[in-house]
Amino acid sequence: MRIAGIEKNSFRDYPGRLAAVLFTPGCNLDCFYCHNRHLLGGQPWFDGMPPRDALDWLARRRAFLEAVVISGGEPTLQPDLADFIRQVRALGYPVKLDTNGTRPHVLAALIEADLLDYVAMDVKAPQEKYEAFCGVPVDHSAINASIDLLLCGHIDYEFRTTAVPQLTEDDLLAIARRIRGAKRFVLQQYRKPEARRERADPRLDATPRSSLSIVGVVEELQEFVQRCDTRGFASEQPAQAALSVS
Repeated sequence: MRIAGIEKNSFRDYPGRLAAVLFTPGCNLDCFYCHNRHLLGGQPWFDGMPPRDALDWLARRRAFLEAVVISGGEPTLQPDLADFIRQVRALGYPVKLDTNGTRPHVLAALIEADLLDYVAMDVKAPQEKYEAFCGVPVDHSAINASIDLLLCGHIDYEFRTTAVPQLTEDDLLAIARRIRGAKRFVLQQYRKPEARRERADPRLDATPRSSLSIVGVVEELQEFVQRCDTRGFASEQPAQAALSVS
């Protein structure tokens, strides 16, 4: 288990709970708008943290924190993820997993082992546009299997889509139709990534949607899901990951 960094406390990453967020390095997608691009190659943005140190750090904060979120990167690429989650849960923490849904067998095994309390799955785009947004070939059967696993399962979850300007209203509606009946669908504001790319991508210069422009979209999406929320729009300021821990 590799840990690239920790956000010490977050009120928005686990619904209703104050959580620490652990970031794992490495991802099997290459989304052009990724805000954590520095994690894609598997390298930490500082020296990283040994899992034992992370567990000790969490143990010291049990009176303060209410949950732990494991994010990335793509956490399901970590070969010993299940063992690490068991140790986190042994400390008394509920665990939320952030995933892109490309490894449904890992997700299913974690759920079957009762290791997760909440799952947030990113749905990047309608199926026909996935490769254009993710930058690599995508196994659509895997994405669909993960969606169906959450829709038909018992675990608490949300689906999330970053509302990049290149996604049209029809695209967002197509996503909502695919996850029809979902408990929660969250539209996240697009934030221009910091200048860390090796190559220029003109798509990054597109203007993010305004809070006013998203209102009508949310009303339409609400027809397909039980609840549609927004995150990061208007006066909301996204939390920044901490670069070090103490």
